[in-house]
Amino acid sequence: MTDVVMPQMGESIVEGTLTKWLKKPGERIEKDEALFEISTDKVDTEIPSPVAGLVAEVLVEEGRTVAINTVVGRIDETGTGVAAAAPAAVQAPEPAPAAVEPAPGPVEEPATAPVVEPQPLSGPVSPLVRRMAREHNIDLRLVKGTGAGGRVTKQDVEAYLAAPAAPVAQPPEPVAPAAPAMLPGPPAVTAPAAAVYAAAGKVRVEPMSVMRQKIAEHMVMSKRTSPHVTTVHKVDMTRVAGVRARHKAEFQARYGISLTYLSFIARATCEALRAFPVMNASVDGTNIVYHEDINLSIAVALDQGLIVPVIRNADELNVVGLQKAIADLASRARSRQLKPDEVHGGTFTITNFGSFGSLFGTPVINQPQVGILGVGTVEKTPVVIDDMIAIRSICHIGVTFDHRLIDGATGDKFMNKLKSVLENWSESIL
Repeated sequence: MTDVVMPQMGESIVEGTLTKWLKKPGERIEKDEALFEISTDKVDTEIPSPVAGLVAEVLVEEGRTVAINTVVGRIDETGTGVAAAAPAAVQAPEPAPAAVEPAPGPVEEPATAPVVEPQPLSGPVSPLVRRMAREHNIDLRLVKGTGAGGRVTKQDVEAYLAAPAAPVAQPPEPVAPAAPAMLPGPPAVTAPAAAVYAAAGKVRVEPMSVMRQKIAEHMVMSKRTSPHVTTVHKVDMTRVAGVRARHKAEFQARYGISLTYLSFIARATCEALRAFPVMNASVDGTNIVYHEDINLSIAVALDQGLIVPVIRNADELNVVGLQKAIADLASRARSRQLKPDEVHGGTFTITNFGSFGSLFGTPVINQPQVGILGVGTVEKTPVVIDDMIAIRSICHIGVTFDHRLIDGATGDKFMNKLKSVLENWSESIL
């Protein structure tokens, strides 16, 4: 009997969600055939079977999040074992016993609330847990971990948030002298309670997919972290359009893929990032982290959400290399064949909503990056040149940047550099 475990899909990944079993107990499976699907902070992918045989047991049901190296199922290599009748759910950890407070005795002063002393963390925590802690200003040492070895999990943080707030040890505040009587001021304004959805008419309610939940968490965290500012420039793509038109048939015949505007824009983006390295940076507290490598994240739309694979050292590639990389990553993203290291480590993102006909947009920054380029559709437009009307291929391209680090002038200078490269394109293609 061979144990099948939750794999570690990346150095920083400590847990994964088993989203779907592709084989049922009693079914035959071959070695390296897809056995189940998982979702992590970084990637959604299929996990192959380590051996050939019969699926004997399913120990983790779909939708459960477990630590890496947890046994999720077993395969009988002999093919003679009896499959489990039904999947056994992973036992939830026993809740911690409630603290027993001593009986109150006679005191002369008001009793103070019990002090919660921070405890050292047991083992690593996932990036998702750290993001939740930052969003809600939680000291993870105060959260009781129920994961493997006492590790703090996402569910532990959610339980901590749902529980009554426990006071943290703080030095006593000095007693202020009694203030003179004053007229009553306006009543304190309290934040409105979150609206509770009330169904009206016919509705259909279904849970978010794991990918959609993670996208939602990441987007909310990004908006809370970075003050977003967007600047949009109108770029004349006529010269690029001419180069593309002359070479697209030969390019298709030679490489088997289409030559798109996105590869030209990616090349120009690398030039602009080299000219303005602060756009290729990150914020770490009060420090600026300048990334020496330019690793372009390219947003790929999927049926169930969005994923952002990375082209590493993109500035070392020409248009052909960039187009090959974009086509390869997009194809494998849609077939769920991306590797964990292909979806992290990006330093700047490009999202091409123009492929859906959008003129321009205001995308959300892909943390911990500080900028994201939004590309609109390229369309022929009448413009005025030297007091004459001409038809040009125009594209609206904008950059959304983190105003903690980047000012409007820098954002516009970055865009002017990118615009200049595209409008004065001189690099050969083939």
